[in-house]
Order: sequence, then structure tokens, then C-alpha cells
Amino acid sequence: MKCHQLAERIERLQPEVFPRDVARLCLLLANYVEDIGQLDGDHGLTQAWQDMGIRLQAATDQHAAMTEELEQLAGLSPDDFSADQIWTLIRAIKVQSRVLQLYVGQPTPV
Repeated sequence: MKCHQLAERIERLQPEVFPRDVARLCLLLANYVEDIGQLDGDHGLTQAWQDMGIRLQAATDQHAAMTEELEQLAGLSPDDFSADQIWTLIRAIKVQSRVLQLYVGQPTPV
């Protein structure tokens, strides 16, 4: 299966999806499965789409929460950071890494 074939199938299943979202879904789905042939059947595509959607939603929720915490930290002087705030920064880096891994196709560490 080629990317344009996958895009056509996604557009048939959800015609209201914007082109940029179709492209994003193609990338995420292709990176999610080991063999893109797993997406040939409707069941395989639907299952991968749902699994990827759950992972992406979890990462998006984590990202939104971390963004809020980082915005609060941005108003402070780094000299005033507590140990908890340093851990917030470390968690933010890990969340960003997880989101990036979804897009580049690297396995997410457990």
C-alpha cells in the first residue's frame, strides 16, 4: 500500500477530515504498524486508527497539562525554582519526546 492509497481510504471513511489531518493520520498510522500491509483490510485500518487515536489523545492531554504548568513556571526566576518545578521541566521534556516519537515512528519506552 502506498501513502496516497491510505489517504484515499481515510478520506472515504471520514470525508470531513481536513487534508492536513489526512496527511498526519497517514504518517501516524504508517509509523504505528510494523508492516503497512496490516492496514490493507478495513479491520486492520480501523483497529490501528483507534489505537493510534487513543495514544495520540493521551499524549495531547499530557502535552496540554504540561503546557499549563510550563506557562506558570515561565513567570518565575530560574533562581527561585524548587525541586518540584525542576521535575516539572523534566516531565515536560519527556512528554515532548513522546509526542515526537509518535510522529517519527520510534517505539515509545515503557
